[in-house]
Amino acid sequence: MKKIDNLAQERAENINAMKKDASLVKSGLDFLCDSANYNYCHNFDWLSRPIIQYPQDIIAFQEIVWKVKPDLIIEMGVARGGSLILSASLLSMIDLCEYGEVKLIPRHDKPRCVLGVDIDIRAHNLDALKAHPLYPRLKLIEGSSIDESIINKVKDIARNYNNILICLDSHHTYDHVLAELEAYASLVSLGSYCIVFDTVIEDMPIEMHNNRPWGVGNSPKKAVKEFIAKNLEFKIDKNIQNKLLITAAPDGFLKKIK
Repeated sequence: MKKIDNLAQERAENINAMKKDASLVKSGLDFLCDSANYNYCHNFDWLSRPIIQYPQDIIAFQEIVWKVKPDLIIEMGVARGGSLILSASLLSMIDLCEYGEVKLIPRHDKPRCVLGVDIDIRAHNLDALKAHPLYPRLKLIEGSSIDESIINKVKDIARNYNNILICLDSHHTYDHVLAELEAYASLVSLGSYCIVFDTVIEDMPIEMHNNRPWGVGNSPKKAVKEFIAKNLEFKIDKNIQNKLLITAAPDGFLKKIK
C-alpha cells in the first residue's frame, strides 16, 4: 500500500500524464459535446434544486470553496437556484467546522452568504428558493449584471466582506462576459477565484449554437483570453481542467495571484 503522503505526488503525476494524452483529452470534450445534445447537465439537483452543472465542475467548485473559505460568493446567473444552494451549503459546512455549529444566520458579525444576480428571477424559482432551509444565506438582485446600477449594488454589498469568490454564468456572449470581468474581477480576493463558466462554447462544433446569441468567436473563452492578457494579477489555473477532463469551464478557472 502506498503511503498517504505520496498521494499528492501521485495525483500530480497522473494529471500531468492525462493532459499529455491527446486522445483522452479529446474523449472528454467529445463526451461533453455529445451529452449536451441531451441537456445532460439538466439532470442533477443539489439539495432539491436543479443545479444545471456538470458533476465534475460541482466537485471542482467544492474543492475551491473549501480551500478559499470565502465569506461571500457572488454568482452571476441564478436559473433554478441549485448553484446558489450549493454555495450556501458549502459555506454552512465551513461555519460548522470553524464555529462548531451551523446557524442559518450565524452569530458572528459578518455571516457568510451568497449573492445571486439575474436579469429575470422567475416567480416560481424565487418561491422555491424562499421555501428552502438555506434561503437565509442568500441575497438576490434582479437586473442585468452589467447595468451600472446593478454593479453598484453588488459593490455596495461586497464592501462588507473580506474574502470573495465570483462565478460568472449568465449571458455567454463575448461582450457580456468581458463586461462582467471588467466590472467585478477587482472584487476577487487574493488567492480566490473568478470562475467563468461555459468557456467550452469556443471548443464545441459551431453548429451546436446556431440558435444562440453566442458561439465560436463570440464566447466566454474569448473574453477570458482578452481579459487575462491585460490583467496580470490573474492566471488561468489549468490544473483544475487537466484533472477534470470533462468541464464546461476550460480556461475559466481564474485565480487571483497578486
